[in-house]
Amino acid sequence: MQIYLDYSATTPTRKEAIALMQTVLTQQWGNPSSLHEWGKRAATVVEEARVQVALLINAATPESIVFTSGGTEANNLAIMGVARLYTVPRHIIISSVEHSAISETARLLEIWGWEVTRLDVDSKGRVNPLDLKAALRHNTALVSIIYGQSEVGTVQPIAELGKIARSHGALFHTDAVQAAGRLAIDVQQLPVDLLSLASHKIYGPQGVGALYVRPGVELMPLLGGGGQEMGLRSGTQAVPIIAGFGVAAELAAQELAIETPRLIQLRDRAFAQLAEIPGLIPTGHPYHRLPHHVSMCLENADGEKLTGKTLVKQLNLAGIGISAGAACHSGKLSPSPILLAMGYSEKAALGGIRITLGRDTTEADIDWTAMVVKQVLERLTPDLSLVKR
Repeated sequence: MQIYLDYSATTPTRKEAIALMQTVLTQQWGNPSSLHEWGKRAATVVEEARVQVALLINAATPESIVFTSGGTEANNLAIMGVARLYTVPRHIIISSVEHSAISETARLLEIWGWEVTRLDVDSKGRVNPLDLKAALRHNTALVSIIYGQSEVGTVQPIAELGKIARSHGALFHTDAVQAAGRLAIDVQQLPVDLLSLASHKIYGPQGVGALYVRPGVELMPLLGGGGQEMGLRSGTQAVPIIAGFGVAAELAAQELAIETPRLIQLRDRAFAQLAEIPGLIPTGHPYHRLPHHVSMCLENADGEKLTGKTLVKQLNLAGIGISAGAACHSGKLSPSPILLAMGYSEKAALGGIRITLGRDTTEADIDWTAMVVKQVLERLTPDLSLVKR
């Protein structure tokens, strides 16, 4: 039995996207910037995909969608695109639970002389809007807060945070890579200026993403060149995978009303079963969370024999794919910075695991996985099997 439960890492490319990509590769392979018929056919593909992605987040104009190589580049374009507008370093605010595409970019800005405020989160991983209000300064250029945290699943109060930033005159960006296609997003109602997306999180191909740029918001491009993508992302567009992204976005929008409640039901079923296993405790917010996301922590992680990665490897041997939050650098395991920011100890922060669900996940998959996790932990920690919760 093979059970894939790592949909927050990537999703399998859906057949409709693959079929369209094959058609584009064989029939519409021109350069979209060319003026002849081959170029026009390719340009039409790109613009159709732009409309499809815009509709997923209800963007008012397709031109507000800038195609990138993925979520990381979209995040970098948002942060650095704003920063490069200024000749004198200013102030930026992020949360302490951002994806590394944001946190590492902010660290680079610090080297360049920018001041960076990292907002604390509570034990569930949520930012307090009052903390944002207190952190804003006269020279705050940008606030960037992740929409849905990829490791622990917590969803931030984006509407409230964006409203606070906007009232102060600062631009507001959110990394919505994990949320788009799983939660309804309406950028005409949401007070965001910049929003990042990734194709491979919504059953599109890897290697393509997008940045939503609210009309009127100015950015400096990161790449010099031919001025493609409204002058914000030079380079010949990757037409086949952009087409795949477009069809995946369109289908995600169509299926949202049915798929999201189904995922929530499966998520809650998984939490209910895993929470009964001695030695496992839930992490993240219990209800302000991504619909497909289950995260737990090994209560007795020791940093050596019992870690989140230990459990990942054991489940992999059983044909089940999940992920862990701790990272391995040069053979040494490092605790999850997300769990540390949430107040967990260093040992506990080595014991985080993430189980994320998708279109192919069934109740039987959940039940089987919970049983295997229980058996693995009983084998690894036999004394805990005697504990009743």
